[in-house]
Amino acid sequence: MTQVIAKINRAKYKTIIVTGNHELIADEPVPFGQDLGPNPYDFLLTALGACVTMTLRMYADRKGWDLEEVQVHLEQSRVYAKDCEECESEDGYVHVIEKKLKFIGELTEEQIQRLLEISDKCPVHKTLTNEIKIITTTLE
Repeated sequence: MTQVIAKINRAKYKTIIVTGNHELIADEPVPFGQDLGPNPYDFLLTALGACVTMTLRMYADRKGWDLEEVQVHLEQSRVYAKDCEECESEDGYVHVIEKKLKFIGELTEEQIQRLLEISDKCPVHKTLTNEIKIITTTLE
């Protein structure tokens, strides 16, 4: 089980995030925060990008493919549901994440197509595209 602790004091929006042996800083950009670290959506995209690259590295290594490097470029935006033709929701907003992959190495077109398919199978991608339930309680 992964545990993350996020804590904030009176220092505007600067948030300290602790996970395992690592401490990170999140913040909002100026003028809301001080831009001391990535914002929450940056961390969301970071988790997806890291998961995709690791999944593709594992797969290519197991297959013995010449994948020298993979880059995942991610952008997040919101669109009105009524303006999104391929979305299920009809009201409110839909969050759209665009994922563009760049493969460096001697790969066939078949291998590239397979890597595109595998990129959707990383655990974070699956989490974001499946139903998510968040249970909120208080700590004593």
